[in-house]
Amino acid sequence: MFDADSSATETVRLTTSGEVTAAEVTEAALSRIESRNPGLNAFSAVLAEQARARARELDAQRAAGAALGPLHGVPIGIKDELDVEGCVTTFGGRGNVTPAAADGEVVRRLRAAGAVIIGKTRMPEFGQWPFTESLDGGITRNPWDRAHTPGGSSGGTAAAVASGMVPVAIGGDGGGSIRIPAAYCGLFGLKPSRGRVSSNPVPHLWWALGTTGPLTRTVADSALVYDVIRGNVAGDRYRLEEPATSFSAAAGTAPGRLRIGWSNVPVTKGVKPARAHARAVEDTARLLADLGHEVREIDPRYPDPTAAFVPQFLAGVRTEADAVERYADLEPRTRETYRLGTWVTPQVLEKALAAGDRVAERANRLFDDLDVVLSPTIGPRPRRVGALARGGTIAMTLRSRPVVAWTALWNVTGNPAASVPTGIGEDGLPVAVQLVGRIGDETTLLSLSAQLEQVRPWPLLPPQAQQ
Repeated sequence: MFDADSSATETVRLTTSGEVTAAEVTEAALSRIESRNPGLNAFSAVLAEQARARARELDAQRAAGAALGPLHGVPIGIKDELDVEGCVTTFGGRGNVTPAAADGEVVRRLRAAGAVIIGKTRMPEFGQWPFTESLDGGITRNPWDRAHTPGGSSGGTAAAVASGMVPVAIGGDGGGSIRIPAAYCGLFGLKPSRGRVSSNPVPHLWWALGTTGPLTRTVADSALVYDVIRGNVAGDRYRLEEPATSFSAAAGTAPGRLRIGWSNVPVTKGVKPARAHARAVEDTARLLADLGHEVREIDPRYPDPTAAFVPQFLAGVRTEADAVERYADLEPRTRETYRLGTWVTPQVLEKALAAGDRVAERANRLFDDLDVVLSPTIGPRPRRVGALARGGTIAMTLRSRPVVAWTALWNVTGNPAASVPTGIGEDGLPVAVQLVGRIGDETTLLSLSAQLEQVRPWPLLPPQAQQ
């Protein structure tokens, strides 16, 4: 039987073997969404009839003996910044009203692989903040404790997966927006290297900062989805050579002996990690050493990414705001961000991109004698909901600063970085660490993350989702 903790990998086994139909999987997901979404607010739109029709098509294909895709019958949620044919791409707000005429490239590839697109997931407007709250969509809550945020900006994606509504949902990461919700919700979240996944139909996501990828409960599921969505098309500003091996093969292969450097030193000066996060890094370092890796504490001497990140962030918000149909319907705080970004002229943006290249060169010196860098994913413990209830752009930026203190650098540099669960803290909320690899080397991170998952399994669902 298909149940709430079935992974995408297990779902595919069941649907392709005929033990369960795609229609049954879809109905089970829709039932869970109906019962769990009202208390969490993970989905902004549920495409029930479209999902049912797609599941029937998939079942007919199997009955006819057609070749089945690698995601056959898997229900998947899509963050509301990605185009799904027939749905308004809201970016978390009210600025757009016309449904998208076609799927974006990532969604197109998911459908071609046999996935069932079941709905759109919540995000803060334009993904500006590491908390998923908005005037239009309200507050999205953490399945582990509904008084707390699931993080952001892919908070709806994380809540949908962590609660067992779907095994996989797609998010985006422009400063930590895959890794932060993964850390808050006890999920595996890999930000891919810049250029690994197509941004089509737009040439870039927040210039050099943004990437797209899944949040999942297992490493194998993440690898499975990445093998479907990775690759470029004409028009992508950033491109990357395909890896020598599949991501799924990497997740199923022992990593060998790696050189791993760990540190709790933040990129953002003056930020300290919560004790639970610092302890998780230290405990993980010891575990990795016990597994035979060469592990040592390092002084990373991270470069300051501010001069590259801030102009790209502001330019990214302004580019998306310029493209919406009804600018006046954007949130007051978003319009404030837009005004604050007027100084980011095309010349300033080009200087920011060049500064990012210099930051990347310095940061990647760490990998001259290391394979992986281990750090906290986030600074503070997950905060209570209501972060966006008061304050303008400056106040929210200051509130967000400690949350992105270890994540935003790797958006500027383009390196792959993963948030890996380590267990549950004394407050009942998940704890995680971050693994960072060389540009283009997601396979090492997947292999190492899978090893950690095997020797230190993490809870797949909150207790209330298992009832």
